[in-house]
Amino acid sequence: MEPVNRQDPYLREVVWSAVCCRALTLLLQASLLILNQRCCSAVFNLLIPDHAADAFSPPRLPEPGVCDLLVERLLGGLSRWDAEHFLFIAEWGYLYEHNCAFFPLYPLSLRAVAEGVLWPLRQPLRLRSRLLLSAVLLNSLFSVLAAAALYKLGCVVLRCRRAAFLAAHLFCISPANVFMAAAYSESMFAFLAFGAMWQLEKGQSWLSGLLFSLASGVRANGLVNAAFFLYSRSKCFALQLQLCSGSVRKVSPLWRQLLSVASSVVLTCAGICLPFALFQYYAYVRFCGPGTSLELAVPKLLQQLALDKGYRLVAMDGVKPPWCSQRFPVVYSYIQDVYWNVGFLRYFELRQVPNFLLALPVTLLGLWAAWTYIVANPRHCLTLGLERRKNEQEGKPRAGFCCPSVFVYVVHATALLVFGVFCMHVQVLTRFLGSSSPILYWFSAHLLQAHEHWLWNEGAAGQTAASLCERSALRTSPGSCEKGTAENPIVRLLLSYRLITPLSKCVLGYFLSYWLLGLVLHCNFLPWT
Repeated sequence: MEPVNRQDPYLREVVWSAVCCRALTLLLQASLLILNQRCCSAVFNLLIPDHAADAFSPPRLPEPGVCDLLVERLLGGLSRWDAEHFLFIAEWGYLYEHNCAFFPLYPLSLRAVAEGVLWPLRQPLRLRSRLLLSAVLLNSLFSVLAAAALYKLGCVVLRCRRAAFLAAHLFCISPANVFMAAAYSESMFAFLAFGAMWQLEKGQSWLSGLLFSLASGVRANGLVNAAFFLYSRSKCFALQLQLCSGSVRKVSPLWRQLLSVASSVVLTCAGICLPFALFQYYAYVRFCGPGTSLELAVPKLLQQLALDKGYRLVAMDGVKPPWCSQRFPVVYSYIQDVYWNVGFLRYFELRQVPNFLLALPVTLLGLWAAWTYIVANPRHCLTLGLERRKNEQEGKPRAGFCCPSVFVYVVHATALLVFGVFCMHVQVLTRFLGSSSPILYWFSAHLLQAHEHWLWNEGAAGQTAASLCERSALRTSPGSCEKGTAENPIVRLLLSYRLITPLSKCVLGYFLSYWLLGLVLHCNFLPWT
């Protein structure tokens, strides 16, 4: 990826805001833990009581020392829920069958940093404490890089630097903020996904394919990103056919071009899916292969945990799991089905109403974004964006959220949203979409710009957000930056909170309330998104 452009004040401000938001998150997390543990535990527990969660909680081996207890006291809130899985895998590997629901690239990265960068701390800190520190360092880095990548992607796709600037700042206060800081893989996936999308928009197909491939080694929904490459190649081929439709062409060059495009798509999509396939093969060999003496190296406490909780320990008794005998032995789908009861309409129960309410804001934003785009571009949506438009022929591309290049991102976000509502634990939609798609941030920025005309230029009450965006777009390059020092638009909106429209208050209120509530509830082992 390109180095940071020091001449771009917008990018510098995005990076600075991301660093500040990450530092504030870590500070608040530590403060909440200290309040809960020491200062006013009685009052704090009445307000936010500790939740006895039935979550994966392996025993600490070996016994923690003084420095380990200090790290746990300051950063322990970042190791809740699924974070325990990632830390456990990084320390012990895939010992339990249900650990295979969590992909290996993030735990491997944690282990590499713990054994490499943090190697000098091996004496005062045991491995798990160094892994937790590694998670804090890596997620802080990846969240900052993801914000920068989202900004650069927005400049290319939206053709409006200010819209991209606002969207990147919204990412810094993402409703999924706590998962960007905790020992989860969301920050890493967001960086890889947004970076790959940006490189694909720039025409760097092989670098984009590499980043997409790495993303599929982080989360399973990285496989869906192969559709971006497929659509990009299909669109280029369709537009070339339309450009040459009026000229006489030989059949053989056309077929050679078609074969070239098809082979490129097949190879790249295969590369994107390769990490997923390799991991499924690894799980098959580990849990379905001939028995080994690996259980002899597993500590007794971990073996006892498997017996107490009913976890399937690798090579524990030589009995193969049921999924080993399936025609396509995919451990990931088996775990989602058996351990987490994930499936079509399985979450549609009366007792899950609170979780649906928790996911309601991101669901409404996603549906509203799709509807807004369809209404603004009906023909473009009907033709799947494969028809060459007149404004493209005239060299005057539209700018902003409703521009033609946003189409594939809207389809991607809508597909994830529909799948999440009907086939997943719906409360994870916020972090699922917040780390996978830029649409949540682009559309929220679109709403704020459309309703706060004064946001960029003082005294510009007579100008609309669209006219400002178009004026920025029609410069020498897409997303060109006007001269002057960039200011944080979120800070400006908050300082004028009483004056902004009710819709803008709702958008900002959603981002900030989920940003803070998620931190408070998640760190106290209370259910959150």
